[in-house]
Amino acid sequence: MSTASSPTCAGACPDARDTEPHTLDAWPLRTSAVLQGFAPVPDPDIRRTLHRLAEIGFLPGETVEIVARAGGRGGPIAVRVGGSTFALRAHEAALLRVREVA
Repeated sequence: MSTASSPTCAGACPDARDTEPHTLDAWPLRTSAVLQGFAPVPDPDIRRTLHRLAEIGFLPGETVEIVARAGGRGGPIAVRVGGSTFALRAHEAALLRVREVA
């Protein structure tokens, strides 16, 4: 089954073999990715959110994996980074740029 038809992606998931950066909120479930960086944001409140994510381990070069989604598209996402799992809001995950693990 391709990722595009996966019910966890609602037809919007990138192909995990693609090397271009994508946002973490749209990444396929249970597919490892490498964090490339953060979305450019001018808003100071959103920059504080990015700083908080970096403090808890969401750093460029780290391997991340979505382990669960709740509430459909736009709901919370459980993401594993390192040995920890965190719940992120979809809009927070959308700030993180990821690509396929090389």
